[in-house]
Amino acid sequence: MKRIAVLGATGSIGASTLDIVARHPDRFRVTALAAHRNVTALADLCARFRPELAVIADPACESELRARLTEAGVTCRVAAGPAALIEAAAGTHCDTVVAAIVGAAGLESTLAAARAGKRLLLANKEAIVMAGPLLLAALAEGGGELLPLDSEHNAVFQCLPGGRPNLAAAGVRRILLTASGGPFRGLKASDLVEVTPERACAHPNWRMGRKISVDSATLMNKGLEVIEAHYLFDAPAERIEVVVHPQSIVHSLVEYVDGSVLAQLGNPDMRTAIACALAWPERVEAGVTPLDLLKIARLDFEAPDLATFRCLDLAYRALAAGGTATAILNAANEEAVAAFLDGRLPFLAIPETIERCLAGLGATAAIDLATVLDADLTARRDAQRIIATLSARTHKSAP
Repeated sequence: MKRIAVLGATGSIGASTLDIVARHPDRFRVTALAAHRNVTALADLCARFRPELAVIADPACESELRARLTEAGVTCRVAAGPAALIEAAAGTHCDTVVAAIVGAAGLESTLAAARAGKRLLLANKEAIVMAGPLLLAALAEGGGELLPLDSEHNAVFQCLPGGRPNLAAAGVRRILLTASGGPFRGLKASDLVEVTPERACAHPNWRMGRKISVDSATLMNKGLEVIEAHYLFDAPAERIEVVVHPQSIVHSLVEYVDGSVLAQLGNPDMRTAIACALAWPERVEAGVTPLDLLKIARLDFEAPDLATFRCLDLAYRALAAGGTATAILNAANEEAVAAFLDGRLPFLAIPETIERCLAGLGATAAIDLATVLDADLTARRDAQRIIATLSARTHKSAP
């Protein structure tokens, strides 16, 4: 029986994870649930799964959570704040941690799970983007294992012998990450001037949260995945390529030196990757609709448009710069996306904000967590300044 802590339980990854857990009560037990500030949803999940620990990241919501759980007759322990998230990730109540907190907020708890030797199921790509070397060092220290939940990286994991081998020894030539192209595939910059958050979040294939949906629309999501693949599989940037595949059926491919190309296929449903990681090396039923190749009929592939969707190129540049550059990239992107979703920044100003941050803040060696967090904070402040300037420019030029 695997004892599972789900961090980010009220998000889309959390929901998919808990759906699989509910299908296999003989295999999995939820022992900790954590959410940011959605008290109602977290309380409902606690009433259903009866964890030992419930954590709300925002301390201002703790009393409301306690009251709701008491009303529902749930007797689990309640905690709040960053230290409680770390306890949920590293405590003795669990052996498996699903790290699905969105953004930089999930970094410290992810590192704590790794240091504690947990089986770490990583959906929080920002943690490895910001602090890849630190995460790998924490895994080595704790002696645990990391299994990726991103559909693309999980696909690569499945196509490699042993999951995460030495690529050179395994005879790997290239890793090919597939991208759907998002809702604006085929459009040019002139078509994207008046993009609204609703349009950017209307992904054609996947049902995701608003932040990751915008990242998909800008191709930043794929840029973050390139950085993630670099650390997960110890792959140099020149061996990681992105190919646009609008059907989202081939989730990624691995090319070998003998000419073989292995691909993992499946319907666009995150439960496939999550079930793979939860049960690995076994397989369990995930509730996913079987793939009907005859119904799909065709699979298309094309090169990404880096001139229109510049975020992917910016991610490659940050990876090449090394050190804290990827933390700066991630922080600037989070701030820019939040401003876009709030109506304070045009869609096309997202990459401009990131580019200005990368140019204005020099990267330093990411020697420890304090250095990474300082780079993150500095980049956020710089991004906010840039956003204010770009927003004022936009309003000034509006008719």
